[in-house]
Amino acid sequence: MIRTVPIQTKRQGMLDITARVQAVVAESGLTEGLCTVFIRHTSASLVIQENADPSARLDLEAWMTRLAPEGDPHFTHHDEGPDDMPSHLRAALTSTSLGIPILDARLMLGRWQGIYLWEHRRRPHEREVVIHLA
Repeated sequence: MIRTVPIQTKRQGMLDITARVQAVVAESGLTEGLCTVFIRHTSASLVIQENADPSARLDLEAWMTRLAPEGDPHFTHHDEGPDDMPSHLRAALTSTSLGIPILDARLMLGRWQGIYLWEHRRRPHEREVVIHLA
């Protein structure tokens, strides 16, 4: 089964999509297998990260901003504004797809793990996440 899920982002940062992915798993009736989550964009990414303490995500976002800052004079790609090239770098350093085992119709995430769409652009975007269950 393959399902494309539109996800509206509001700003730069991590958006927890765990419940949306788990809902697709539950709807499928699959009790055991693999869930592949794929994002169809080059300026946003997917990560599995801590879902308990929001400060962990804020620290990751701050670190990524320092690693791939806006306004780097070496960047030549500015087609969509100053956050364009940094967003591509941030996506390249993270993931465009994740594989999560399914057992008993549940994603086998750890206690403190959540699935996040990481929006690297400052303005809102509608992103597409493809979920493949096998």
